[in-house]
Amino acid sequence: MDAPRPAHDPEFLVNKTRVRLLGLSFDDAMKIFFGGNAFVSVLVLTLITYFLFQEGFGFFGQNHRSLLTYRQAGLEYVDFIRTQESGHTALTRYISDLRLRQFNELTTVRKLDLEAANAQLAAFDEFSGQFSDGVDLLRGLLSDLTEQATAIKTKFLVAEDKKVERQQLVDAGKSVEAAAVKIDQIDFPAELKALTGALPLYRTASAEFADKLMASLEKAPTLPNPELATRLVRLRELTADYIATFPATLRSLETWDYTRPVPWYQSATSFITGRQWLTASFWQDWYGIVPLFMGSLMVSLLALLIAVPFGVGAAIYINQMASAREQRLVKPCIEFISAFPSVVLGFFGIAVLGQALRLLSQQEWLAWVPGFPFSERLNILTAGCLLALIAVPTIFTLAEDALQNVPKAFKEASFALGATRLQTIIRIVVPASLSGIISAVLLGLGRVIGETMVVLLCAGNRIAIPDFTAGLAVITQPVHTMTGIIAQEMGEVVQGSIHYRALFVVGLVLFFLSLAINFLAQKIVRKYRISVG
Repeated sequence: MDAPRPAHDPEFLVNKTRVRLLGLSFDDAMKIFFGGNAFVSVLVLTLITYFLFQEGFGFFGQNHRSLLTYRQAGLEYVDFIRTQESGHTALTRYISDLRLRQFNELTTVRKLDLEAANAQLAAFDEFSGQFSDGVDLLRGLLSDLTEQATAIKTKFLVAEDKKVERQQLVDAGKSVEAAAVKIDQIDFPAELKALTGALPLYRTASAEFADKLMASLEKAPTLPNPELATRLVRLRELTADYIATFPATLRSLETWDYTRPVPWYQSATSFITGRQWLTASFWQDWYGIVPLFMGSLMVSLLALLIAVPFGVGAAIYINQMASAREQRLVKPCIEFISAFPSVVLGFFGIAVLGQALRLLSQQEWLAWVPGFPFSERLNILTAGCLLALIAVPTIFTLAEDALQNVPKAFKEASFALGATRLQTIIRIVVPASLSGIISAVLLGLGRVIGETMVVLLCAGNRIAIPDFTAGLAVITQPVHTMTGIIAQEMGEVVQGSIHYRALFVVGLVLFFLSLAINFLAQKIVRKYRISVG
């Protein structure tokens, strides 16, 4: 520590004289200096918050108008039928998986060649073809209605663009040019007759579709393998449940009303509970944060599961067990990890870690691990491992500080009672510093959940909710995250568009999430300091 400057130091006297000339004491000047820095920090944080709210909240009005257009143009009506067709697509994927399993059994277990295996599956292929072709009439109707609804939406959007153009000309004082802008009025009842008038044809197509599905199931071949036979029985159950939804679809079409208002809160709930993030679609854009939030949550939780044992364990060892030489060597090395640029770690994940994990998963002696082998080298596992590496220094440093602040009297009393070093650590030191360790973990969570480059490069960027029915194998699936979607799409969107503002709302969610995590961590730290004091 530097020694205090003597009163006769010329530089000190000059600075003190300047302060006195301003009518301030030296202490007052120091308070103003540091207080000004704090004010600037608060001001910057306020401006960032204001900017996020200003740009983000415009999304809800734009999203409400989008949902209203979705209904008025008849897209909602057509999507009732589209949902029905999508259910059939899911069943055909189930059948394809069933055929693949049967084919693998014939080629690997029975050792049949390719031609013989396909010959064995001829009856199954005939059944599969009949099951798939049953939807043709409904799919043709859906194609026609999609074209009609798209045309209605296009007319509506062109009219809205013309209104904006006319208003811009009026604002610019060009009234003559504004009057020349022709705006076609959309007669929604007349336009929508082409959609609603197809209801009798839908009834016929839906009934024929159901009959064909049941008829194809009656011709399903018998599978000798018990497991595959069970799956075929399950297919029958799924198909029956699927056909049971047809009356509900019909009722939705019969009761649909394009004039029914869209509640104002639906623009927010569709974002919070939406399961799709679909942009630049010819049909309808959807902005749902659920798949992005689940991706961020899965990657962050996996990172913590890896980082907490390493970070806390290293902190306990360095603080309680390591020699002075080990502390001088290990502690700087762990803290130096935080100096690595995240983009460099991302490249390492793409070029080395992802490939290494994929090759490791293909080892026969690891076949018992859930999700092994896997083919996607960029997934939750790869990103989680790298984020764990990023979180370890944060957790280690804060946990080590918490352990350091445990009063020595606690350990000395434990040793005096005959406890060993390990017993003292487990029963005295760690419990006494537990609140500080928990706050370290929370701040580590805040660190990884806000990470961008690593997840953008290594998480796989698949916008979908992970399939949790896979159990622990879910960590081998690609995901997209909230930070990743902002970094990937912000540079490509039009400023002021609904997509642009949707990304700011994602930023708001991240802001409040980080704020909540840090607030909780600070509460725990404050409680910890009070209990120690």
